[in-house]
Amino acid sequence: MYSLLVKKRVITYDMTIFQTPNFGDKKGYKDVYRLSVDGMTHKDALKNVFQVFNVNDRIPDDYRARYLSTGDIVLIDEGKKGQYYYKLFPQGWQKINRIQVR
Repeated sequence: MYSLLVKKRVITYDMTIFQTPNFGDKKGYKDVYRLSVDGMTHKDALKNVFQVFNVNDRIPDDYRARYLSTGDIVLIDEGKKGQYYYKLFPQGWQKINRIQVR
């Protein structure tokens, strides 16, 4: 009951998208775009990013990379709270170790 009365706070996350030059490559990730995304959790923010970068009408005009797809990595930078890396797998976003971004 208490959780229904408490409104969750929306957080603005600083996110960076990393992609390889060619779809399916395992190495050579480069940062292709940086943006701020609102969400209540990391999962919520990642869902919002996926929705923006996979619908042609929503993609920002200055974005010069391909659609988000399996194997792409997103960095969520929370400043002093830390940096979190997520990779897109066929099952969805999974947290990964920074070492995988090369």
